Amino acid sequence: MKHPIQLHGDLHVDPAREAEMLHYFETVYRPEASAFPGYIDLHLLKLTGAPMGTPPEGRLIYRFSITYESEALRLAWVASPVHDEVWRALEQFLTSHDYTFLLFERY
Repeated sequence: MKHPIQLHGDLHVDPAREAEMLHYFETVYRPEASAFPGYIDLHLLKLTGAPMGTPPEGRLIYRFSITYESEALRLAWVASPVHDEVWRALEQFLTSHDYTFLLFERY
């Protein structure tokens, strides 16, 4: 059996809009993503410290982590009109749109 994939990206959230962003993520973004074939899970992880190394200063960072059965199924979600709509809406809560997303195979 093929391993699922996980996509990770750091989102720089506007601190003044954090509560709004979390509400939108839970009530709109996650339900839309979970309706697509191959969806496994989706999480936001809030950076709270760095036990080793130095965290970025002056930013509220959430790590976006989405898991799909395959990259092809994740790309079908990304290519959908509903993804375009919900991602554009999520971006309104961010202070930067300069993203790095990393794709992993999950074991």
